Amino acid sequence: MDKDFSRLSIFILVVFSEFCRLWASSDDLPGCPLNFTAYPFLPSGECIRDPAVSINLWDSFHTTTCCKTGLTTISQALALNANMTDSIFLTQKQWQNCSSDSSLFERQQSVSITNCGFDKLYYRSSGCSRLLKAIMDTRDELMTLTYVDDKKNATAKGICVLLVVVAAAVEHIGDSSWISDFYSCLLALDSVDEGYSGLKYSTAQVILAILIAASALVLIIVVIKYVTRKRVPRPVKGKEMAAWSGLYRFSKQEILNAINFSSHKVCLGTGSAGRVYKAVLPSGQIVAIKHIYKSNTSDTFTREVEGLSRIRHPHLVCLFGCCEEDGEQYLVYEFCSNGNLAQHLLKRDTCLTWDKRVKILRDCAIALKFLHNNPYGCTVHRDIKLTNILLTDTMDPKLSDFGLARMLGMEESKVFTDVRGTLGYMDPEYMSNAKLTSASDVYSFGIVILQILSGRKVIELDIDARDQLTRKAKDVIMAKRPATEFEDPRLKGDLDAKDFRSILHIAVLLVANKSNGRPSIDDAWKNTQTFKVEYMHIYLS
Repeated sequence: MDKDFSRLSIFILVVFSEFCRLWASSDDLPGCPLNFTAYPFLPSGECIRDPAVSINLWDSFHTTTCCKTGLTTISQALALNANMTDSIFLTQKQWQNCSSDSSLFERQQSVSITNCGFDKLYYRSSGCSRLLKAIMDTRDELMTLTYVDDKKNATAKGICVLLVVVAAAVEHIGDSSWISDFYSCLLALDSVDEGYSGLKYSTAQVILAILIAASALVLIIVVIKYVTRKRVPRPVKGKEMAAWSGLYRFSKQEILNAINFSSHKVCLGTGSAGRVYKAVLPSGQIVAIKHIYKSNTSDTFTREVEGLSRIRHPHLVCLFGCCEEDGEQYLVYEFCSNGNLAQHLLKRDTCLTWDKRVKILRDCAIALKFLHNNPYGCTVHRDIKLTNILLTDTMDPKLSDFGLARMLGMEESKVFTDVRGTLGYMDPEYMSNAKLTSASDVYSFGIVILQILSGRKVIELDIDARDQLTRKAKDVIMAKRPATEFEDPRLKGDLDAKDFRSILHIAVLLVANKSNGRPSIDDAWKNTQTFKVEYMHIYLS
């Protein structure tokens, strides 16, 4: 990354000349041209904690903690647009169209271009470690070249630093690992806003005096509570604290208030690890809260927090925060209003269309590819099944329930561990030798594909039902029975027969009994025919 940024000083003049050319442009194309689907907005738990805390984002933008991931999303969208159009910024009219589009940040209500103070990031609004120094030096050089004498000009600083960040991101916009590392480095530029700190200083003095005066009493209460407590929760280790950064730590009272938002609790579902409730935060945001059973012995809480606090992806359910207090454990997730995939296969009044089924499979495959290749190491979910695929209001799928997930080290391709999962979806090889690899998830995903294609109306498969399903699919591929016998009858033949056979062939490859006979999730679609529904082979290439 240092090598990449050493070139900033070389192409700064090229970037600046392009900036000046487009500065004079008078094109006012209608609509918001930015694509927010490739790098969508991923909400942060810090927004829930205190969205009003003021910070200097990237040492240039005076905004709030709630808007940190919002600026990241905007700059990535600008970089993607620049990669295709050679234009860094948008016109004022285009930017106003983007600002008025409430759907861009709908997953977190308090985030918008206007609320966060990003409404002047368009042409003509202003004259505008080593990685961080390179960015700041380039920003200052741009301000000098644009004859901005006032180095404290907040608008100019913001636009110039965004120009540098977007220009640097353009070259690597297709490399998700590089982009992730790049924006992680930018966090080091953030600082608490001085004006905000000054306003709070006198108040802080008063609070500090009160705390000192009451410290003896608090200490006595804590000691008594510790000694008399019958059940002491497992202490949180230092490494866990570091891994959980970005998550808001809810108090138990906050959790209970959110769950009891109406006259009665709304239970969304019950599993082996706990019960999930619909809840409403004080901001009005709807969330899902899982209450972990005290009898749970699989350490679900720690696995979920450690897994989902490190990795974020549009097709993984977002973990906002957690609570561990008085022996109780809670997890706070984004709310998926359309329930899980199993519920939709069971519905009698509606039927998932063929295109929706293919899109769901494609997006789940993308999520699995991300899990198996993320920068922290291969994450094996261990419980891929219909009920763990949640659906948003727009029917976008999200993998959930990471209570059994296991991360393999960077040098590990397998690990021997206790056998856990759901019987009908479990890899036969893993069940026999306890050797866990990413191929175990591949097998489970193959079973999910067979269920979606056939409309098998079961929530939990047993081993016999699973074997019957795979045997029937193999018979179709070997032309021992017609494909129509495997099709979900509720589709009434409204599908693409060529695509159906291609996807079925993929699924049969994925459910091979031996792991060495299965393709990886990356390669699953490359050895099959290209089919007209342009989904899987495009997004997994």
